[in-house]
Amino acid sequence: MSDKKMNTSRRHHLKSLILSIAAKWIDEEVNEIAAAKVAYLSENCPKPSLSGDQAALMEACKKMHSLIDKMDEERYDLESKIGKANKEIEDLRIKMVDVGGVKKPALKKVRMSADAMLKALLGSKHTVNMDLRAGLKQVKKEVKEEPAEAAGDWRKNIEDKADRKKMFETT
Repeated sequence: MSDKKMNTSRRHHLKSLILSIAAKWIDEEVNEIAAAKVAYLSENCPKPSLSGDQAALMEACKKMHSLIDKMDEERYDLESKIGKANKEIEDLRIKMVDVGGVKKPALKKVRMSADAMLKALLGSKHTVNMDLRAGLKQVKKEVKEEPAEAAGDWRKNIEDKADRKKMFETT
Protein backbone atom coordinates (compact mmCIF):
# COMPACT_ATOMS: atom_id res chain seq x y z
CA MET A 1 0.00 0.00 0.00
CA SER A 2 1.06 3.56 -0.33
CA ASP A 3 2.64 5.50 2.48
CA LYS A 4 0.42 8.53 1.89
CA LYS A 5 -2.27 9.36 4.38
CA MET A 6 -5.83 9.79 3.26
CA ASN A 7 -6.91 13.42 3.33
CA THR A 8 -9.74 14.42 5.64
CA SER A 9 -12.36 15.20 3.00
CA ARG A 10 -11.92 11.73 1.45
CA ARG A 11 -12.08 10.09 4.87
CA HIS A 12 -15.28 11.98 5.79
CA HIS A 13 -16.82 11.10 2.42
CA LEU A 14 -16.08 7.39 2.95
CA LYS A 15 -17.46 7.55 6.50
CA SER A 16 -20.72 9.08 5.26
CA LEU A 17 -21.02 6.39 2.56
CA ILE A 18 -20.50 3.62 5.13
CA LEU A 19 -23.04 5.18 7.46
CA SER A 20 -25.65 5.54 4.70
CA ILE A 21 -25.18 1.88 3.69
CA ALA A 22 -25.48 0.81 7.34
CA ALA A 23 -28.67 2.88 7.77
CA LYS A 24 -30.13 1.24 4.64
CA TRP A 25 -29.31 -2.22 6.01
CA ILE A 26 -30.94 -1.40 9.35
CA ASP A 27 -34.13 -0.22 7.59
CA GLU A 28 -34.22 -3.42 5.54
CA GLU A 29 -33.73 -5.51 8.69
CA VAL A 30 -36.57 -3.70 10.48
CA ASN A 31 -38.86 -4.30 7.49
CA GLU A 32 -37.90 -8.00 7.37
CA ILE A 33 -38.63 -8.40 11.10
CA ALA A 34 -42.04 -6.73 10.72
CA ALA A 35 -42.88 -8.98 7.73
CA ALA A 36 -41.79 -12.09 9.65
CA LYS A 37 -43.96 -11.02 12.60
CA VAL A 38 -47.02 -10.56 10.38
CA ALA A 39 -46.42 -13.95 8.70
CA TYR A 40 -46.03 -15.69 12.07
CA LEU A 41 -49.19 -14.12 13.48
CA SER A 42 -51.24 -14.97 10.39
CA GLU A 43 -49.96 -18.56 10.53
CA ASN A 44 -50.32 -19.25 14.26
CA CYS A 45 -53.08 -16.86 15.32
CA PRO A 46 -56.10 -17.02 13.07
CA LYS A 47 -58.52 -14.11 13.09
CA PRO A 48 -61.18 -14.54 15.72
CA SER A 49 -64.60 -15.17 14.38
CA LEU A 50 -66.86 -12.55 15.88
CA SER A 51 -69.93 -13.89 14.22
CA GLY A 52 -72.36 -15.55 16.54
CA ASP A 53 -74.39 -14.69 19.53
CA GLN A 54 -73.26 -13.10 22.75
CA ALA A 55 -73.11 -16.41 24.63
CA ALA A 56 -70.52 -17.81 22.19
CA LEU A 57 -68.40 -14.66 22.56
CA MET A 58 -68.64 -14.86 26.35
CA GLU A 59 -67.54 -18.49 26.23
CA ALA A 60 -64.54 -17.58 24.04
CA CYS A 61 -63.60 -14.80 26.47
CA LYS A 62 -63.82 -17.20 29.43
CA LYS A 63 -61.51 -19.66 27.65
CA MET A 64 -59.03 -16.90 26.91
CA HIS A 65 -59.09 -15.71 30.54
CA SER A 66 -58.54 -19.25 31.82
CA LEU A 67 -55.57 -19.64 29.45
CA ILE A 68 -54.19 -16.27 30.62
CA ASP A 69 -54.56 -17.34 34.26
CA LYS A 70 -52.69 -20.60 33.60
CA MET A 71 -49.89 -18.70 31.90
CA ASP A 72 -49.69 -16.23 34.80
CA GLU A 73 -49.41 -19.11 37.28
CA GLU A 74 -46.64 -20.74 35.24
CA ARG A 75 -44.83 -17.40 34.93
CA TYR A 76 -45.09 -16.86 38.70
CA ASP A 77 -43.76 -20.38 39.39
CA LEU A 78 -40.86 -19.89 37.00
CA GLU A 79 -40.05 -16.49 38.52
CA SER A 80 -39.95 -18.00 42.00
CA LYS A 81 -37.69 -20.85 40.78
CA ILE A 82 -35.38 -18.37 39.10
CA GLY A 83 -35.31 -16.23 42.26
CA LYS A 84 -34.37 -19.25 44.38
CA ALA A 85 -31.68 -20.29 41.90
CA ASN A 86 -30.22 -16.77 41.83
CA LYS A 87 -30.17 -16.64 45.64
CA GLU A 88 -28.43 -20.03 45.76
CA ILE A 89 -25.88 -18.88 43.20
CA GLU A 90 -25.17 -15.76 45.26
CA ASP A 91 -24.76 -17.86 48.43
CA LEU A 92 -22.34 -20.19 46.63
CA ARG A 93 -20.32 -17.23 45.40
CA ILE A 94 -20.09 -15.91 48.95
CA LYS A 95 -18.97 -19.35 50.15
CA MET A 96 -16.33 -19.46 47.40
CA VAL A 97 -14.95 -16.13 48.55
CA ASP A 98 -14.98 -17.32 52.17
CA VAL A 99 -13.21 -20.58 51.35
CA GLY A 100 -10.75 -19.11 48.88
CA GLY A 101 -10.18 -16.00 50.87
CA VAL A 102 -9.72 -12.55 49.55
CA LYS A 103 -6.28 -11.84 48.20
CA LYS A 104 -4.80 -9.07 50.24
CA PRO A 105 -2.18 -6.86 48.73
CA ALA A 106 1.33 -7.18 50.06
CA LEU A 107 2.01 -4.68 52.78
CA LYS A 108 4.78 -2.23 52.22
CA LYS A 109 7.49 -1.82 54.81
CA VAL A 110 7.47 1.71 56.07
CA ARG A 111 10.05 3.19 58.34
CA MET A 112 8.49 5.50 60.89
CA SER A 113 9.74 7.02 64.02
CA ALA A 114 7.98 6.32 67.28
CA ASP A 115 6.63 9.87 67.33
CA ALA A 116 5.20 9.48 63.83
CA MET A 117 3.54 6.19 64.80
CA LEU A 118 1.94 7.72 67.87
CA LYS A 119 0.80 10.69 65.82
CA ALA A 120 -0.77 8.33 63.27
CA LEU A 121 -2.52 6.34 66.00
CA LEU A 122 -3.69 9.24 68.14
CA GLY A 123 -4.41 11.67 65.35
CA SER A 124 -2.99 15.06 64.57
CA LYS A 125 -4.65 16.74 67.57
CA HIS A 126 -2.58 14.87 70.11
CA THR A 127 1.07 15.57 69.87
CA VAL A 128 3.18 13.32 72.02
CA ASN A 129 6.88 13.80 72.06
CA MET A 130 8.55 10.91 73.70
CA ASP A 131 12.18 10.11 73.65
CA LEU A 132 12.05 6.35 73.94
CA ARG A 133 15.82 6.07 73.99
CA ALA A 134 16.12 8.18 77.14
CA GLY A 135 15.38 5.24 79.42
CA LEU A 136 18.00 3.00 77.88
CA LYS A 137 21.30 2.52 79.61
CA GLN A 138 24.42 3.49 77.85
CA VAL A 139 26.66 0.48 77.48
CA LYS A 140 30.21 0.95 76.47
CA LYS A 141 31.59 -1.61 74.14
CA GLU A 142 34.69 -3.21 75.46
CA VAL A 143 37.28 -3.88 72.87
CA LYS A 144 38.87 -7.24 73.42
CA GLU A 145 42.42 -7.43 72.39
CA GLU A 146 43.36 -10.86 71.24
CA PRO A 147 46.93 -11.92 71.40
CA ALA A 148 48.87 -12.46 68.21
CA GLU A 149 48.94 -16.20 68.92
CA ALA A 150 45.19 -16.42 68.51
CA ALA A 151 45.44 -15.27 64.92
CA GLY A 152 47.43 -18.35 64.01
CA ASP A 153 45.23 -20.49 66.26
CA TRP A 154 42.57 -20.98 63.57
CA ARG A 155 44.54 -23.72 61.86
CA LYS A 156 44.60 -25.66 65.10
CA ASN A 157 40.80 -25.29 65.46
CA ILE A 158 40.26 -26.65 61.96
CA GLU A 159 42.49 -29.63 62.66
CA ASP A 160 40.57 -30.33 65.89
CA LYS A 161 37.27 -30.26 64.01
CA ALA A 162 38.65 -32.62 61.38
CA ASP A 163 39.72 -35.02 64.14
CA ARG A 164 36.22 -34.90 65.65
CA LYS A 165 34.68 -35.60 62.27
CA LYS A 166 36.91 -38.64 61.82
CA MET A 167 35.92 -39.83 65.29
CA PHE A 168 32.19 -39.74 64.35
CA GLU A 169 32.79 -41.44 61.03
CA THR A 170 34.58 -44.39 62.58
CA THR A 171 31.74 -45.22 64.96
